[in-house]
Amino acid sequence: MGKLLAFDTGTEWMSIAVQNGSQQWQYQGEGVARSSAELIPRVLALLRQANVSLHELDAIGFGNGPGSFTGLRTACSVAQGLAFGANVPVLPMDSLLAVAEEARFTAFASTTSFTVKAVLDARMNELYVGTYAFDAGIWTRREAPHLIQPDHLQVESAITVVGNIAPATVVALPTAAAILRLAPQFLAQGHAVAAEYAYPLYIRNKVAQTTAERAAERLHARTV
Repeated sequence: MGKLLAFDTGTEWMSIAVQNGSQQWQYQGEGVARSSAELIPRVLALLRQANVSLHELDAIGFGNGPGSFTGLRTACSVAQGLAFGANVPVLPMDSLLAVAEEARFTAFASTTSFTVKAVLDARMNELYVGTYAFDAGIWTRREAPHLIQPDHLQVESAITVVGNIAPATVVALPTAAAILRLAPQFLAQGHAVAAEYAYPLYIRNKVAQTTAERAAERLHARTV
């Protein structure tokens, strides 16, 4: 089972998990602005609980996006810093795949083969979307993460939408525990990389609305 550290700070929640053999320790708390100040102390505290040192880790897994720009930068910089210091590889994980895995664990645990469309709230009236298939214990990406407006989302009848915003019918977020469950497959497939390649996955070029755009949005909300 190995010794692994995983975390995700790409949503409003900060999720951390440590695996030591067959045992796991988890923490979840408020994220976004608090992640930059609290992620490292929480990670170190959880490692102490698990009796695992950074140098003993087989890899550091983290959600690299899509998600909150601030949260992704925090996750990537912390993963990179810890991995450099401990000389261990990093495992960047597609955050939408982590959503799919969390949904599998909570809602499809007895199903051996299915396809889901994972969605995350991207703000600005947009969604982050990706499609993933699970079969015989292995995940395959069918549609790469991308950004769309909600009314452009097309879902085939056999596919369940999972995530943190409508039209998701199964509520799920990317969690550190999901990353730990995904880690064996992706480590075996050679996806672990050196610390310097701990990059965020940005699929939106524009970070925020301008003042004029926010004012126009508020005006529109009052008139509809």
